Amino acid sequence: MSVHTPPIAREGSGEAVPGPAGPPRVAEVLLPLPLSEPYDYAEPSGFVLRPGDIVQAPLGPRSVLGVVVALRDGAGTNRPLKEIEGRLGWLSPATLSFVQWASRYAVDAPGAALALCLRGLRHGHPRLSPRFAPGAAIPSNLSPTRRRVLEMAAATALTRVDLSRAAGVSSSVVAGLIAMGALVEVSAAPDGFAPPDLERQGPRLNASQSAAAAVLAKLVTAGAFATVLLDGVTGSGKTEVYLEAAAEALSADPRAQVLILLPEIALTVAALDRIAERFGAAPAAWHSGVPGPQRRKIWDAVASGEARIVIGARSALFLPFARLSLIIVDEEHDEAYKQDNGFIYQARDFAVARGKIEDAPVILASATPSLESLWNARQGRYQWLRLSDRHGSAKLPQVELLDLRRTPPDAGRWISPPLAHALTDTLAAGRQSLLFLNRRGYAPLVLCRACGEKLKSPNTESWLVEHRYRNRLVCHLTGFSMPKPEACPHCGARDSLVSVGPGVERVEEEVRQLFPQARVAVFSSDTAPDTASAQALIGAMAQGEIDILVATQAAAKGHDFPGLTLVGVVDADVGLRGGDLRAAERTFQLLTQVAGRAGRRAEPGRALIQTWAPDHPVMTSLASQDREAFTDLELAEREAAGLPPFGRLAAVILASSDPERLEAYSRALAAAAPNADGVQVFGPAEAPLALIRGIRRKRFLVRAEKTVDLAAYLAAWRLRVRPPTRVRVTFDVDPYSFL
Repeated sequence: MSVHTPPIAREGSGEAVPGPAGPPRVAEVLLPLPLSEPYDYAEPSGFVLRPGDIVQAPLGPRSVLGVVVALRDGAGTNRPLKEIEGRLGWLSPATLSFVQWASRYAVDAPGAALALCLRGLRHGHPRLSPRFAPGAAIPSNLSPTRRRVLEMAAATALTRVDLSRAAGVSSSVVAGLIAMGALVEVSAAPDGFAPPDLERQGPRLNASQSAAAAVLAKLVTAGAFATVLLDGVTGSGKTEVYLEAAAEALSADPRAQVLILLPEIALTVAALDRIAERFGAAPAAWHSGVPGPQRRKIWDAVASGEARIVIGARSALFLPFARLSLIIVDEEHDEAYKQDNGFIYQARDFAVARGKIEDAPVILASATPSLESLWNARQGRYQWLRLSDRHGSAKLPQVELLDLRRTPPDAGRWISPPLAHALTDTLAAGRQSLLFLNRRGYAPLVLCRACGEKLKSPNTESWLVEHRYRNRLVCHLTGFSMPKPEACPHCGARDSLVSVGPGVERVEEEVRQLFPQARVAVFSSDTAPDTASAQALIGAMAQGEIDILVATQAAAKGHDFPGLTLVGVVDADVGLRGGDLRAAERTFQLLTQVAGRAGRRAEPGRALIQTWAPDHPVMTSLASQDREAFTDLELAEREAAGLPPFGRLAAVILASSDPERLEAYSRALAAAAPNADGVQVFGPAEAPLALIRGIRRKRFLVRAEKTVDLAAYLAAWRLRVRPPTRVRVTFDVDPYSFL
């Protein structure tokens, strides 16, 4: 299918309806490039353009895509303008408004958000693999395998690969039938997106779920903007509730589209099956693992309104929906919704903004909501729906702190005796365990015993992580990788390099030593780097093919493992180090989520948390499962410091390979900071990671009162001092990383 094009012009045909009489108009075209303003082009004779039109326009020696944002009378134009070359499609007024708002809010070039919106148009339409059906030249003496292939092809035309798979034969059998004319190629229309079956009934809801679903049904049928916090404990069935809201939205309007955002590809893949089961049709899935041609197909289907349910990662928020009627942000607290390079944005907050622009309700769902969302719910800005019990007969797991000061692991080990005993009992009972450690690789640091050198990535202040599976040292920041050396690169001492601290590979090694009979696997972005491998590992765990899963946060949330009854947290304190303002909140959320993987069926679950700081408020709140106590304390500390949600933050990051220019510009920018009530500017200071790939970095931190237009303040500041060449300035509104 092609991009939806109103009948004013046809792509590539040169046809157009008569334009307005008088002088040609000037089209202001926003280009998906880091430019400060739209460029002017002449409206071609006979064309009638309108804001939102996606056009092809000349830029130097090449043609680029752009979007018309305004048109004005061309009378009095004092210079010749290049003409727009063609029209490719259209963005709805709401989509265009969202793109323009997003750039202003993020204090970025106007075309930066547009580049995200037009990403799907970078690719051509998907090429169709030939399909085959039985032909006329079918010999009478066919073998059973060849006859089976023809029977499959007679039922439905299939590709070569699909035919061989369906019939359970080798590709050579299919090739032989094609060669003799028994199979012939047939034309096939591209596969579209099947409409959802809105008569299909969802699962039976309990009383709490039904009450929440009824409230959401009223909101979506009203067809007006509202934000709802769907706050349910792990295993309470939030997904079933918001899918009922999606069904209501799709039933209320035959053109309605629903967007479901998820923070990780692994969760997206798992959710596809649940949505397909609920609606009898697969949704359009948008994430980084989707190949280019398929992205174009999805983009077109969203723009035309054909794709009525879209599920995806944060960038799906920028798709050109024809009629977006409901936005759902699952695991709304997850930090993966923060895009911290390129165009910087927080997808949860931008989802609320897009809902307001589209006049569509927004559902934020989580078992551990962000403090910002909880505060908005407490203040009445968000409607608050709570699911306090697990679905069915399942109960929340018992949470116990293991004080490592009293029962430390044996020397050279990381699993304490109480946790080892619990693993033994669980294994003997034929149930599954999950050991959680949010560190990839074998060890987070390698140092030399002879000289004390800590091995780092070249031109970067980032430690190299040992990955023993590959016998390599890897920088998770820059991607640098090298074989583990036999001698210290700094002093030359041989056999002096030691691994410091545990990663998941090291914990797996210990588990295999303790339980040689157990089936053990590691779940991290290293062992499951793509969608297929992640899904295979999740499936193996769900089917009971793994006894002990050692995992990072890749397995911490959103997954349902029926046989999992024990969760052990190897190092609960790791997330509390570093001074991040959200460290306590993130740790509480992550450990609550990982503990919630246990006991999601009738059999009760346990969560054992190893910590050296059992008196820390995060740990005591986890043990008592008292989220309100933790929330009250954390909000009180934030309020005293004027930090979010009681104030606003922004980071200004300066980067350059020239230290002198960087220093001079940072001083000039500090001196040029506007004086404004309710705004404090701290810095410049060296970033904690001051050197990355040879690039020096400095940071300012800006704190503002809630009433201050922070984006306007930053935009005005940026205009006061133009950065010199080789100095890059990045604005991060509502920062999540302070490195």
